[in-house]
Amino acid sequence: MIKNIKFIVSEMIPILVMIGLIPFIKNDYLLTGLYVIIILLAFKIKYIKHEWKVYLGGFILMVFFEWIFISTGVETFVRNSLFGIMPLWLPFLWGYGFVAVTRVSKYLMK
Repeated sequence: MIKNIKFIVSEMIPILVMIGLIPFIKNDYLLTGLYVIIILLAFKIKYIKHEWKVYLGGFILMVFFEWIFISTGVETFVRNSLFGIMPLWLPFLWGYGFVAVTRVSKYLMK
């Protein structure tokens, strides 16, 4: 059980760092750049073959689903640097979130 918790926490670290930066960095372009650096570093530390496809799928799907949520009024953002509706950095965060969820899911199903 402890081994599972350690693995899950280790996969959460890049996401927690990215979320932690949001209140401190108000410039969405700078924050997006930092997200790209964090994601590249995380992939340099650990990358599973073809994982970029999971990242890209999460990136694209979440832009679409966030757009649906926003257009229905379910969700709103104060920061709207991407298409005037959501923060530019959000799809980058979601894309890596998909990678982390995939890794944890595979690990727990072994």
